Amino acid sequence: MDPPVHAALFDRAALDRLAALADTDPTLVVRDFADPAVAGALAEAEALLTGWGCPPLTPEVLARMPRLRTVIHVAGSVKHHVTDACWERGITVASAAAANAVPVAEYTLAAILFSGKRVLHAAHAYREKRTRVNVLEVIGSGGNHRHTVGVVGASRIGRRVVELLRPYDMRVLLHDPYVDEDRVRALGAHPASLDVLAARSDTVTIHAPELPETYHLFDRRRLALLRDGTTVVNTARGSLVDSAALTEELVSGRLNAVLDVTDPEILPPDSPLYDLPNVLLTPHIAGSLGNELGRMAHAALDELERYVSGLPYADPVRPEQLTRSA
Repeated sequence: MDPPVHAALFDRAALDRLAALADTDPTLVVRDFADPAVAGALAEAEALLTGWGCPPLTPEVLARMPRLRTVIHVAGSVKHHVTDACWERGITVASAAAANAVPVAEYTLAAILFSGKRVLHAAHAYREKRTRVNVLEVIGSGGNHRHTVGVVGASRIGRRVVELLRPYDMRVLLHDPYVDEDRVRALGAHPASLDVLAARSDTVTIHAPELPETYHLFDRRRLALLRDGTTVVNTARGSLVDSAALTEELVSGRLNAVLDVTDPEILPPDSPLYDLPNVLLTPHIAGSLGNELGRMAHAALDELERYVSGLPYADPVRPEQLTRSA
């Protein structure tokens, strides 16, 4: 992983726990597998703790680690560095994706509640007038009583969002092509096709993986199905939404959005989304940051402890999952 990532993830308590679990130098951070200075450590390595910035584990890289048996990723997706060569070698893989799902779901819940209450509109009106605002006029038909939320994707994050919404007086629709209707109901949601979900939701929140079949999942046609005033929340990947079509809808004022991800990842300086009163734009902050990183570190160390004890991983990653996950 990148050294700044290591410093942010592992505080003294986590480093001490790592040192107690394994024969390791808990301060050693490998950034380049070809660095001669780390060749000896790699040759002896049985387990790798990886994080953001880890280079791909290619056959050439794995050849430098003949004893490697497992990879534990101190973050979510392993697609950037776990290659077919890892599976062919029989290397087991685990990740802290479940721990990383927690703050994303919390961000999403906040986005749903604030957007339902028309907080962006009220704040903009107050900032513009700087005097008493007719809040009934600003809020209009907004509010969270019997609000309908459409959750796209029964991923870890999507399921957690459904769980967090249970205490609220809301109707939750859930679409996931890999989850049957009985399972959707067991999660506490109502099954719906994607088009029905789009047409009936007051807020649509996207938690599907970035795959070829999910590219522009919300294209111009599907965005047009959304009712006037619907809010689109995207904490997944920007490519799941047709950016040009969404921008047109947002500029017109017909839709609202809370966007933690966009396509491109960094919007050009002249993008209207920076200034629109009906858009909350954040720079990819929904995932683990600040003190939330410690949750991921200890989740990974929990998995390392299971490995050391000869127990199966609580959250293993399997190759067949990667065809339909982030």
